[in-house]
Amino acid sequence: MSTAKKTTGLVVAVLLLGALGWAIVARLGDDEEKGGKRTASVPTVEVAPAAREAIALRRTYSGTLEASASHVVAAKIAGRVARLAVDLGDPVQRGQTVAWLDDAELVQAAAAADAEVAVAVARRREADSALAIAQREFERTEKLHKRGVAPSAELDAETARRQAAEAALAVAKANVQRARAELQGAKVRQGYAEVVADWQDGGSDTRVVARRHVDAGDMVDARAPILTLVALSPLRGVVYVTEADYRFLREGQRATLQTDARPGETFPATVARIAPVFRETSRQARVELEVPNAEGLLKPGMFVRATLELDRADDALVVPEAAVTRREDAEGVFVVQDDATVRWQPVSLGFRDGGRVQVKGVESLGRVVVLGHQLVGDGSKVKVGEPPPR
Repeated sequence: MSTAKKTTGLVVAVLLLGALGWAIVARLGDDEEKGGKRTASVPTVEVAPAAREAIALRRTYSGTLEASASHVVAAKIAGRVARLAVDLGDPVQRGQTVAWLDDAELVQAAAAADAEVAVAVARRREADSALAIAQREFERTEKLHKRGVAPSAELDAETARRQAAEAALAVAKANVQRARAELQGAKVRQGYAEVVADWQDGGSDTRVVARRHVDAGDMVDARAPILTLVALSPLRGVVYVTEADYRFLREGQRATLQTDARPGETFPATVARIAPVFRETSRQARVELEVPNAEGLLKPGMFVRATLELDRADDALVVPEAAVTRREDAEGVFVVQDDATVRWQPVSLGFRDGGRVQVKGVESLGRVVVLGHQLVGDGSKVKVGEPPPR
């Protein structure tokens, strides 16, 4: 194609586009100007009524569930674990035997201590007999000495033998007590081979094995942990609250918990304890919730979201949160008047809850614009549209 033809085609295209644009502008001018007057379109807005009703200040905090009580079952003596009666996740009753240590040496030690008691008792009897003989000899010699038959030296010798017999008897009695004490200790140590879960704190008599520290056949030292038991009802929910919300807290406040482990379910809780200090790193205070868990659906370590009702207004003027807009650094709402115009009403805001917000500084509002704020100003004419189907 020649350069002249290309140029001619380009000129024609430009002329056609210009004619089309002129036609569109002329058509718009005809629509906007009727009888020499310009008419502006009336925007359609969606409205909702303001109402007086109760609204609460709620906050949701992230936290963790903890066991309300924990008990470590430990061996009182060193030894080899012969058998475990429970395993991970098993329930344990207060006073239940949960493990046994190999007690062969302990049984032998108890038998030896029992034999030592028998020996000590026999020696005491021997000492009793020796003292009785020494006493008789002393009495006989004393009578002879009084008659002048036995010399004083013989009486002194019998007196010494009697005193020695008395001392020997005292030693024999002490040995019997010592042997019996050793036997009792051996029996106590033998009893320690039976490991019992016996926590002293209050609460439930049933706990659950949260951790097994050893297996059958393992050697353990004295005071070494064997099992960790936890209480699953109630649980303790731990959340941290900011300084701004701290002033609203009080013990006994109701709360609801949600967890990703049980989607769609909520669980009740109560504020049990409030820390009197803030953590310096986060400026937040620890708050502990008591969480009933009779069915065992919740477990320690679960991540939870705790929603607390911090405050409440029972007779508040409430509008949808979508009705609040901002104009010239002021928050307010557009109120629909009887003459189909809107009036700008500045307001101050209070509690927010579930897409609703409390407005202050005005007694009543009527209908407020919730969709279309950007299309109107104070005094604008509006058409009220039907809300979209839900």
